[in-house]
Amino acid sequence: MLSVDRIITQRLSSGVPLVGQVSQHIILAGGKRLRPVLLLLMAGALGYQGNDHHKLAAVIEFIHTATLLHDDVVDDSKLRRSKPTANALFGNPASVLVGDFLYSRAFQMMVECQNMRILDIVSEATNVIAEGEVMQLMNMHDASLTEQNYLDVIRSKTAKLFEASTRLPAVLTVSTPAVEAACAAYGQALGTAFQVIDDVLDYDGDAGLMGKNLGDDLREGKATLPLIIAMQRGSEEECALVKHAIENGEVQALQTIADIVRRTGAMQATRDAASAQAQLALSALTHLPDTPYKQAMAELAEQLLSRQA
Repeated sequence: MLSVDRIITQRLSSGVPLVGQVSQHIILAGGKRLRPVLLLLMAGALGYQGNDHHKLAAVIEFIHTATLLHDDVVDDSKLRRSKPTANALFGNPASVLVGDFLYSRAFQMMVECQNMRILDIVSEATNVIAEGEVMQLMNMHDASLTEQNYLDVIRSKTAKLFEASTRLPAVLTVSTPAVEAACAAYGQALGTAFQVIDDVLDYDGDAGLMGKNLGDDLREGKATLPLIIAMQRGSEEECALVKHAIENGEVQALQTIADIVRRTGAMQATRDAASAQAQLALSALTHLPDTPYKQAMAELAEQLLSRQA
């Protein structure tokens, strides 16, 4: 990760001062660096001996950061990782344009690897993420969403970059199609579990640890899995209350809605759905050789379910 961070710092340089200011604000402000970590762990598990995995881990972090910059503009978010968002500090135009800079810089770095399969995987992932963002935008304030609609969005918007992160090391090591598929399956399942738990924490998390306001999803009119299940299981009155909140983006009744989510068992059902995805991730790892890297990825899948931020 130290090597990855050095590359990130070097490649953030630009002759335009505002580009560096906005980029460094969000990239150097902390964060889990989970996607780059997964790429490095998978490269270790497959016995990769080169250096391109450091560059590709930085590429993945740049793409992820670009999506965050754009997301915060679309969602009009003011807080991320307990700090003001870039759009709150620098304005929406700067956030959008610097996000574009990070996308283009990521593709410059990929070209340097001189591997068309890498370009194919990451370009497809970037395109799918953009489609997921648009799908989510179309679904705002729609209380009629099904669990499948919800999963379609998060597998595009979130899990696809996890999948690319764990697939790329298989390409670097010229692994068999079966091993590459297992690597990708681990990333997709882990990414899905990560987002499902993230949606639980919007109603059952610690705002201080999360670095953002609870109820943000509801404020934005997102029908996430806890709410979808609560509407399926709740009384007519409870369903109407949740439906009204989603359609109007109201958070005044946030505590009441959180109580409904717990009382109907929707909170636990959502955690169970995340657990099922984590188990799929663990199953995918059986195709890999036993190494400390594989053990770390298994522990990560298990720890993901109990995270509070």
